[in-house]
Order: sequence, then structure tokens, then C-alpha cells
Amino acid sequence: MGAIFEKGHHDEPEKLCWPVPSIQGLEADQVVGVSLMKKPLVLICSQDAEFYLLYSHILEVDGFSSETADGAKAALALAEQRELQAVVLDCDPASINGSAICAHLKREPRTTDLPIIALIAPGAEHQHLDLLKAGVESFVRPVAPAKLLDCLRARLGLTKRGSNGVENDSWICCGGLEMKLDARRVRGNGHDIHLGRIEFNVLRLMIEAPGKVFSRDEFIGAAWPANIH
Repeated sequence: MGAIFEKGHHDEPEKLCWPVPSIQGLEADQVVGVSLMKKPLVLICSQDAEFYLLYSHILEVDGFSSETADGAKAALALAEQRELQAVVLDCDPASINGSAICAHLKREPRTTDLPIIALIAPGAEHQHLDLLKAGVESFVRPVAPAKLLDCLRARLGLTKRGSNGVENDSWICCGGLEMKLDARRVRGNGHDIHLGRIEFNVLRLMIEAPGKVFSRDEFIGAAWPANIH
């Protein structure tokens, strides 16, 4: 296993910038993609700045990244430029015509399969049926952050992260790489990959914390969890 360390100043810990396991069955850029894993990008479609600030914070705390668009045209333009994974849609009539935007996105080939979660303003519950017919899951605001995040993960096929690990019956996916934690299995491009205990533990650390730069102690603690440092 190779690793690149960046020496910090005297008052900073060493940072593990680029731990790259030697994994047979994956191309080099796929292996690098694990340590530099992109966060799932969610489009927040709203004209309300407070709505965007609130839900972008909720998403980013849980490991997602976000962009904003104020209408269907802006959303489609962004979909051409960025690799979107999902849309959180503000369906407050005072802010934006969410139902029309939803219909527009579903008509366009490049966004027709994009998961959309609509947040409906109180008093506008009549929109539920139209959104359901369009294949859109909807909630009345305010919605508990955990409920929104669980719905988003389910629509994207992601596992739930937390201090107790992930759901045992789920695979964690990243590009061509898949991990099943309870069975300690790894697949690359559909083929089983045999990893040692240390390699598996380090790979798990990286795949559960997209985009994070790890300290030396975090890396060693993951590689040898039974040791006390």
C-alpha cells in the first residue's frame, strides 16, 4: 500500500493526503478516486435564499455537496455542466412553481431519471397527488432533516452513515468499486477483489468519509483498530 504524507508545521499533525491501496481489478484512476471521492451533488431548486442555506447545510453536514438553481432553465443548464445525483425542490408557490419545474425536468432526457424530492409548503398538500404521479416523493415543510436524508439515501442507493457503521444488508458504492462491510467483501467493476485486513480497513475509512483529508493517527487507527496510540 502506498501513501503520501504531507508534513505539517510544528503545531500541526501530519496529514495523510493520498492513501492509495494496491487493489487488483481496478484502474489506477479508480483507486485514486476512492481517496479523493466526490461527494454526491444535489441540486436545490428554489428562489428562497433561506431555503437554500438551510438545506445546503443539512446536506453538506451529512456528506453531500449542493448547488442552487432558481428555475427549470437554470436547473437544466446546471445538469449539462455538472453530474447531478438528485434534486431537492422547493414547492412553495410564493417562491417558485415547483410542480412546473418538476414536469419540465421529467420531460428532458438528461434529467428524466434524476431523483426529485419535493418539499411542499403547509396548506399546499393538494400538490402531493400530482407529484406522486410524476414519480416525485414529497414532504410538507418543515421536514425533519433525518427523514429527508434517509429518503435521499434510499433514492440514491446509498447506505446510512453513522457511529454504528452502515446497514449490514447494503453495499457502499463508489464508481466501479463496491464494499459490503458485514461480509468484508469488495468488488471492482463487478469482480471480487481480495484485500488484506489493513487494506480493507483503510479503504473503509476513505469510502465512509468522502473528500476528507485524514491525519496520520486516523489512518493508523483505521489500519490497526485494536492498537492504542
